[in-house]
Formats: sequence, structure tokens, C-alpha cells
Amino acid sequence: MKIGRVNTLTAARPSTIGIYLIDEEGTEILLPNRYVSDDLKPGDELEVFVYTDSEDRPVAVTDRPILHCGQIGFLDVTSVGTIGAFLNWGLEKDLLLPYREQTRNLKPGDRVAVAVELDEQSNRPFASMRLNRFFQEPSDALQAGDQVDVSLTKPTDIGWNCIVNQSFEGLVYQNEIFQDVFPGLSVSGWISKVRDDGKLDIRLQPWGGKGMDVHAERLLKQLQDSPNGSLPVGDKSSPDEIIALTGMSKRNFKQAVGNLFKKKLIVPGPNQISLK
Repeated sequence: MKIGRVNTLTAARPSTIGIYLIDEEGTEILLPNRYVSDDLKPGDELEVFVYTDSEDRPVAVTDRPILHCGQIGFLDVTSVGTIGAFLNWGLEKDLLLPYREQTRNLKPGDRVAVAVELDEQSNRPFASMRLNRFFQEPSDALQAGDQVDVSLTKPTDIGWNCIVNQSFEGLVYQNEIFQDVFPGLSVSGWISKVRDDGKLDIRLQPWGGKGMDVHAERLLKQLQDSPNGSLPVGDKSSPDEIIALTGMSKRNFKQAVGNLFKKKLIVPGPNQISLK
């Protein structure tokens, strides 16, 4: 049975305060009455999240936290006490972010990027803002071109650091950003490179063969939604004009125009494109 994670357990025996669940090793844990459905009976399997209650006893719940142990993401500060800050992670009992795991002073309402891990001595999940200790090494399953979930954390001199799939460290270069961004922004991204240092280079727009189809479809829809079926940008327009109007880089814009022109869907010009 893994504390701080989702477990598949079997209903074993009812009690006045709930029903006891059992794992493959025979370890029992209580699922309190408030989480017991009317049709649950001994022998049924169910997925539950296991953590410790206010008296540090392991307990099972059917609720799901925003993050479980081994994941990295953003949580909101609900209060600050003598031992640290407390975070809303979607469960009845808030998650502790100890002072030793903080990198700056916090106050209620702050939104912070944290890793959630298990204190092996106390068996209590805790949060840490010291993310570098908890990022995982990318596996061979991650390849350039894969679509991933991205949460931006902080700006750097060359772009934005980010969390990828709640597990990996990534970087979005400044020249790949064509939208308003801020810490905590969660978007879809695409891996452009798996680096030797374990970090992932990320793009916020599709790329490669599939990407051009996506950009072409996006540009076609903009033209179709335009009152006169045209847009006042073309091959001679500046990159800033193209980004402001279409939300894509000039290179992606030109490739999308070429794609639509080959399909005989548009008429391109130096400063305007129109539906054919």
C-alpha cells in the first residue's frame, strides 16, 4: 500500500465507522463512511487515494488530490503557521510546505510550484519548492515531437522554465513564445529536443509535418471567420504584425500559407492573403 498515491484495494469488512479495505499483502485501511457508496460490498475493488488524517493515521478516500506523491505542479497557499505554509491540494486536510522546503516567504493566496513527496520517517506527504531534487530523468519513451502538458514556472534570460507532464524539467525559449505568459500558465506543448542534461526543450506550437497542417487549419479558420475572407498580412509583413494578427511566427505563417496555396484554397499577396 503506497501512502500519497492512488491504490487499487479490495473491500474487506464493514464497520460502524466505514469499511476496511485490504491490499494484496493483507494490510487493512479504513475508508470512512462519508466515502462509502451504498452499493459497495465485500470483495469489490475500488481505487482510493491513501494519505494520513489529522491524527497521522493512514486513511483511504475516494477524493483525488490535485497532485500526488511524485508529481510537480502548482498549488495555492491557504494559511501560514509556525511550522510552514499549508496548501490546498484538493483534500480535506491541507498539505504542509515546511519552512525548510520554501525558497521565499509566502502568504495566503500565493500560488506556488511544488513537488509532492513522502517523508519516509513520518509517512506524511509534504510539499517542497526545491524542485531540482525531484525532477525525473526523461525516459526513452519521450521523443521529439511528442505532445506534453506544460506548466510555466519562471522566466530566465533565454526563455521560461517549465514543468513537463508533472514530472520533468523543461525550457521554452523566448523565440518560441507567441502569446502572453505568466507563472502557473498550463498549456499544451511539444518536445523539440531531449537534452543530454536531462532537460526537455519545449515548443508551445506544433511543429514538423503535423504542425504545418495544424497551422494551416488555424489560418484557414481565421480567413473563414474574417468578414471579407482576407487578412492584411502577407510575405512582406513584419514578424510582429504576423504574430499580432495570427498568433504564429513568420516562419510558421509562411509554411501555412504555402500549404493552403498548394491546396488551392487561398490567394497570397505581399501584404494580404485571401480565400480563393
